[in-house]
Amino acid sequence: MDNKSPDAFRTISEVADDLDIPQHVLRFWETRFSQIKPLKRGGGRRYYRPDDVALLKGIRRLLYGEGYTIKGLQRILKEQGPRYVQAIGRGGEIAGGGAAAPAPVVAPAPFVPARAEPAAGPQPMQPHQPAAMEPGFAAKALLSSLPRAAQPLVGADDLAFLKATLSELVECRRLLHGALAAASAGEEG
Repeated sequence: MDNKSPDAFRTISEVADDLDIPQHVLRFWETRFSQIKPLKRGGGRRYYRPDDVALLKGIRRLLYGEGYTIKGLQRILKEQGPRYVQAIGRGGEIAGGGAAAPAPVVAPAPFVPARAEPAAGPQPMQPHQPAAMEPGFAAKALLSSLPRAAQPLVGADDLAFLKATLSELVECRRLLHGALAAASAGEEG
């Protein structure tokens, strides 16, 4: 995009390359954010104005860099307007517009089971689950689906926190399955 004037319109492929996201994500964003209105020519070709590109850069920064959800970003666009998000796309400060920052992530206290002794009786054997149900499968799929620029945002500390949280959830699931199995065995007997 270096050989074009800053005021020139950009094609969807140029914008996707500049933002380092796939073209289908730009099309998806058009369905979620009514403020994105590229000029459409014959054959459905999209041409983005400089303001459109700035808005897309702001959306990308808020979604991937700052951790906002689509719903949260829709609220910002409604309350602050597209000019605010365009300013963010041009490198402006996020806090300066008065938008509420996303809630900070607070590490939960470590999981401590209510009773330390093992459950009475043998635990029923659980059949092997298919790969789609394996713990962490959805998280791994989600992380791998992120654009390359968003993937480095998950640092070693974040990864350790996510692994610890996953371990706690797996333990909760095991305890729940044991309790359900004991309850159903009590009903049958």
